[in-house]
Amino acid sequence: MSVVTLAPVSRVLLRDVALQRIRAAIVSGDLEPGAVVKDAELAARLGLSVAPVRAALARLADEGLVEAKPQSRTRVTPLRVRDVRDAAVVVRAMHELAVREAVPAVTPDDVAAMRAANGRFAAAVRAGDVDAALAADDDLHGVLLARCGNAALTATVERLTPAVRRLERRRFAAAHGGESVDLHDRLIAACAASDAGTAVATTTEIWTALLSELEETPDGTV
Repeated sequence: MSVVTLAPVSRVLLRDVALQRIRAAIVSGDLEPGAVVKDAELAARLGLSVAPVRAALARLADEGLVEAKPQSRTRVTPLRVRDVRDAAVVVRAMHELAVREAVPAVTPDDVAAMRAANGRFAAAVRAGDVDAALAADDDLHGVLLARCGNAALTATVERLTPAVRRLERRRFAAAHGGESVDLHDRLIAACAASDAGTAVATTTEIWTALLSELEETPDGTV
């Protein structure tokens, strides 16, 4: 009998499904900041056993999206401005590094994919579709993350971005997303011209808008 057939693939996949669904519910606000989460209830809602849900919650605790105390309740982490600010500074630095490493290797197909993603982003912003806007934004910047080929960098971005997304959703919902379309166009143009310096500077500008808002927001929960 092949050893491969005995590998616990289903358990890993179920954990990932639970992770994606619960993370999405937290980022979207369906699970509100401070909400108590119970593994058995989440498992029932997801149609899963408790084990993959517990594994997912452990991962979300590492990402800072839930807080768990031994022999006590688990709750969605309150949306604390300082925590988001700290995460956003690191994510910005990672994106700047990704752009610096990726631009020399960007292909015409990469540029086309980024332009298509920005088209979807602009359409979503006009329609007020926050979920679609953030998905398109991820697609656009994901081209450069993939092209830079730095696994540690990508893992850091994936771990910290959900915490930032919780506040970004509010920003897009408040109709601030439109200004990002032009910045994306400038980023794409710089990538097409193999101008890493301008691409990095534009990436910094994209993130500065969010960080500026955070600097103006008093510490505490929002």
